[in-house]
Amino acid sequence: MRLDDYDPGDDIQDLGRGGGGFGGGGGGGMGGLLFGLLPMLLGRKMGCGTILLLGVAAFFLLGPGMSMFDTGSSTADPAADSRGAQAGAAACDTQAERFACQVFSSTNRFWSSQINGYREPGLRFFTKENTSGCGAAQSAMGPFYCPADQRIYLDTEFFGELASRFGAAGDAAQAYVVAHEVGHHIQTITGISDQVRRAQQRSSQAEGNAYQVRMELQADCYAGVWANRARNKDGQPVMEPGDMEEAMRAANAIGDDTLMRSAGQRPVPESFTHGTSEQRMTWLRRGLETGDPKQCDTFNTSL
Repeated sequence: MRLDDYDPGDDIQDLGRGGGGFGGGGGGGMGGLLFGLLPMLLGRKMGCGTILLLGVAAFFLLGPGMSMFDTGSSTADPAADSRGAQAGAAACDTQAERFACQVFSSTNRFWSSQINGYREPGLRFFTKENTSGCGAAQSAMGPFYCPADQRIYLDTEFFGELASRFGAAGDAAQAYVVAHEVGHHIQTITGISDQVRRAQQRSSQAEGNAYQVRMELQADCYAGVWANRARNKDGQPVMEPGDMEEAMRAANAIGDDTLMRSAGQRPVPESFTHGTSEQRMTWLRRGLETGDPKQCDTFNTSL
């Protein structure tokens, strides 16, 4: 991908590896993700392979609006942020972090041109475990966006798992991860996530899951819109030949049906929270081909 260097003004930190207990909003963060996945796995022992699949799958399973994602009263913990920053290394100082920082800056530049008064999210790298405004941050659970503090949390070791375990290698696949999480930030600042959470509170489990599927597919579409429209400082598209195929392979790899089959489970559509592989590819493709955020309305159309 043709990306410029990151903007030093972006809110980026490397928290390093945290110590002690996990603070933040209880029930939110990655704990909420795990509970959201339990309907897929009840009644079976979870061996190391299944747990790893859960962790690698999770980079799209932590968007705002999950019925068990309790962030209504959560706030970020500045003290925890300070402790993590002191313990960590300089941000963007490895190849993987630098690329994530470049994507992050590019997404912020694009969305600031689309949304008046755009508020940038933060990006927090961590190693193995740390804290977020939504509770625990653990690398086994994958990258996620926390609506409580409006930050993205990422252990870049996930990129290696994405390539080795799911055959989704390449910089475009990694960019898709970051851009999708920024898509959840767009849903937060535009009020979509709040609307979905309210609707989920009035819904059955199956209905709440269906709302979450639409949230995730919209974030996929937003990621595609950025990839279509973003330009570097030389005016060139950030996408290069082959990038679309890399991103589509990643979308295919993390569909609920594909992940459940990989874990030895029979796909149960009522338990899906993120969409099938076909749906994820369809909505990512819609964003990639149209470059129009208005085409990402997953709530008023057939999936």
